[in-house]
Amino acid sequence: MAELKHRLPKPLSAIQSYGLAIISVAAALGTALLMDRLHFGGVQVALFLFASAITSWYGGGRAATLALILSCVSFDYFFTEPLYSLDITRTDIPYFISFASFALLVTWFAAIRRRVEQELLYSRDELKREVAERTQQASLLNLTHDTIFVRDMNDVITYWNRGAQELFGWTAEEAIGKQAQQFLHTVFPVPVQDIHAELLRTGRWDGEVEKIKADGTLVVVASRWSLRLDDLGKPSAILETNNDVTERKRREEQIRLLNEELEIRTRELEAINKELEAFAYSVSHDLRAPLRHMSGFTELLQKNAAAVLNEKSQRYIGMIMESAKRMGTLIDDLLSFSRIGRAETHKKVVNLDRLVQEALSEVRQETGGRNIEWKVGALPAWYGDDSMLRLALINLISNAAKFTRTRSKAEIEIGCQDQKSDQVVIYVRDNGVGFNMKYVNKLFGVFQRLHSAEAFEGTGIGLATVQRIVHRHGGQVWAEGLVDEGATFYFSLSKLEGD
Repeated sequence: MAELKHRLPKPLSAIQSYGLAIISVAAALGTALLMDRLHFGGVQVALFLFASAITSWYGGGRAATLALILSCVSFDYFFTEPLYSLDITRTDIPYFISFASFALLVTWFAAIRRRVEQELLYSRDELKREVAERTQQASLLNLTHDTIFVRDMNDVITYWNRGAQELFGWTAEEAIGKQAQQFLHTVFPVPVQDIHAELLRTGRWDGEVEKIKADGTLVVVASRWSLRLDDLGKPSAILETNNDVTERKRREEQIRLLNEELEIRTRELEAINKELEAFAYSVSHDLRAPLRHMSGFTELLQKNAAAVLNEKSQRYIGMIMESAKRMGTLIDDLLSFSRIGRAETHKKVVNLDRLVQEALSEVRQETGGRNIEWKVGALPAWYGDDSMLRLALINLISNAAKFTRTRSKAEIEIGCQDQKSDQVVIYVRDNGVGFNMKYVNKLFGVFQRLHSAEAFEGTGIGLATVQRIVHRHGGQVWAEGLVDEGATFYFSLSKLEGD
């Protein structure tokens, strides 16, 4: 626009325009008089018409009208008989009318041409500005590494940036002018007709498509299309951007396959666990009868043959009865552990304070006469299975009582460490023999023991039972301890369903 203003003459003021009219006519008159003296006749009309055209071009319509009047007066006074008068005969009127009409026509033509030239110059400058703007935009698009190309409504590629060349391997010279779908061997997730219908309806479309690169490899891209409209609102071009998601799709496929494999293995493990639980339950149940017979007959033998058995034989019989008793306890614990895995949970709001008191009542029956300081904090009501949670608390409190047996004054604390809207953490702390944290992962395994059976009795199933109960309640169980400095067992309960 600035360039146009410099190229076109600046508009004149009214005084300047009228002055231009007078000067132009005066110059034409002087030239005509000079030509007349030199005997060059017939040029007066052309000179006055030229003066009117010049005035119209630079001064506008009003100044051109003044120039036309002055031209007619000058021509009549100096070149029409009688000379040097303003008399107009009847025969001169058609002549002056023709001159005035022709002058008006020239003036009108000059004005029209000036306006058209102004419009053409303005359009050319606008076009140059738009081309420069588009060129700058294209340069900016070419700087990005994102894949961008433009195609017309016939799917012919009209623009191809550097990012497209880096992704697909073709240069702009190779790509421009090609049919995009055929050139890139595009595979769409849905019929392409449906995609174009959505594009025309909403002005955009996005989805994942497959394309073939210049080296023949397959690439999966997240493609986004934007519809461009012309000045009349009709579709004129499609701008397409593509992001390479091949690696992401490959990882997703790997994850999907791994999840499928994990699901298969999980089902297999569940089936194996169920078989093992059924086997443990069956074996434990079937072992009860022969063990009961062995224990009963050994007891009868001890009573009936006590007189004939020496001390060594009596000790052997005592060891048999003690082993039978331990085996009976082991079978009972196995049956209890198996039932926890097989039983359905009947969850409701339970009072944890009440469950702790019930567990303490049962444990105190086995700790009579011991000096134990019980510290019980306030516990909230929670959502869970009443009988399972009672069993978990009995096992943990019994465990604390057992491993504080060597203390002259045992200290056992039960409380709530952390409570949130969806989770609560309960702990049982003691000042017993503790354990080495190096072996903490073995605590909750079936038959896993960190102390000898001679020092502390037990089957190694109690903590495994606790863990299974806690998992059924959507929580976790863990422990902290130091050798000869006590231990603390924690378990969390969630309001979400467990396994």
